[in-house]
Amino acid sequence: MANDEYDFLFKVVLIGDSGVGKSNLLSRFTRNEFNLDSKSTIGVEFATRSIQVDDKTIKAQIWDTAGQERYRAITSAYYRGAVGALLVYDISKSLTYDNVTRWLKELRDHADANIVIMLVGNKSDLRHLRAVHTEDAKKFASDNDLSFIETSALDATNVELAFQTILTEIYKIVSSKSLVGGKDEVVDERGINLSSSQSGTKTEAKGCC
Repeated sequence: MANDEYDFLFKVVLIGDSGVGKSNLLSRFTRNEFNLDSKSTIGVEFATRSIQVDDKTIKAQIWDTAGQERYRAITSAYYRGAVGALLVYDISKSLTYDNVTRWLKELRDHADANIVIMLVGNKSDLRHLRAVHTEDAKKFASDNDLSFIETSALDATNVELAFQTILTEIYKIVSSKSLVGGKDEVVDERGINLSSSQSGTKTEAKGCC
């Protein structure tokens, strides 16, 4: 199958504090790469990968949003059109987990009400430095109707599973036609929002829509 042939196209955003490993989760899933020296993302970048669910080809367009405060005004525009979000924190840094509440509020404020959200505790390879208990994160996820998983972009633990799980969940919702865009949004038959490239930036111009 050619690279541009797919049945569904889903935009998924990665959000969370700077340094929690969002970029490496993206590169591990889309290119099976990990960069120990990766720099903080400036603005927004994205990569794509297609997977099979049932007999359908699902193309995921995964956006990596910068975690630094000064870029939040930029990144808020990129929530539009997203049908899934991975909310990432670092299990070895309690502050990144404490800030999950703020990120979740921002996501609820800017994204579609029906967006599928997964809480991701990254850097599980640093279990000897663990500062966030798994059970606490599980409870937070349950209380806020989020799915939950712990991953390691470094050794690839659960990275594939995390993306496969959220994409499959989105597929099931979209295929049952229960994911409906807001009144200001235009969602095409593939499930992605056509109004997500309104600002005309260079990055968005490279998008699929």
